[in-house]
Amino acid sequence: MKYKLTENKKTIRDITLYQIEALKDFSNIKKGDLGGWIEKESNLSQQGNCWVFGDARVFGSARVYGNAWVSDYAEVYGSARVFGDASVYGAAKVYDSARVYGNAWVSGRAKVSDYAEVYGSASVSGDAVVSGYAIIN
Repeated sequence: MKYKLTENKKTIRDITLYQIEALKDFSNIKKGDLGGWIEKESNLSQQGNCWVFGDARVFGSARVYGNAWVSDYAEVYGSARVFGDASVYGAAKVYDSARVYGNAWVSGRAKVSDYAEVYGSASVSGDAVVSGYAIIN
């Protein structure tokens, strides 16, 4: 196991989130480092170098895995997936059944939703909205 849920809690949208704590060193994370907030262990893989930082939140059926990072005030929720070497940060939101993967970045106040996919070396930033069945590569 690389992390555990702490007793630190916060509630958003009637959902209880738990802060995570690293149980071992990996990537640039050190044992004992506190991370961001997840609803349950299935939101963040115990494998790879994936991590949730700062005040970022992952909840619902959303999953972060591989070497993906979610940080700052970003939110990943619904059935969204963030994986590979992707990063979601700033106040960005990835939700519904959206996918962000590869080396893609979603940042600022950007929103990726519905069945949209952002992948490869794509970057979605600022106030951009990617939704529907859009594919950004």
